[in-house]
Amino acid sequence: QVQFVESGGGLVQAGGSLRLSCTASGRTFSSYAMGWFRQAPGKEREFVAAISWSGSRTYYADSVKGRFTISRNNAKNTVYLQMSSLKPEDTAVYYCVSDKYGTTWTGELGYWGQGTQVTVSS
Repeated sequence: QVQFVESGGGLVQAGGSLRLSCTASGRTFSSYAMGWFRQAPGKEREFVAAISWSGSRTYYADSVKGRFTISRNNAKNTVYLQMSSLKPEDTAVYYCVSDKYGTTWTGELGYWGQGTQVTVSS
């Protein structure tokens, strides 16, 4: 059993930056590829970014390419989402999620965090 806790959300103005963190906790730990998803009011959950366990492979939604950067520090059991040039359209609850199977991002989802709110004002 692995638990993920997101932090770093908040209120920022358009054009600003924010860094989200997702830290694994619990009695056991496994090596996972990790992803970020978000859900805005009235919309379905959407993929944002993902990263392999080693960090050698990253994936981004077209809507955030060039603005968001996913990274990780395995020694800290933490994955990050650095967000810059934020837009009101980025307003959503952001969730981190592990890949279901292991170190390679397959898109099959495993453990979820509880989410952190990001609000971007115009």
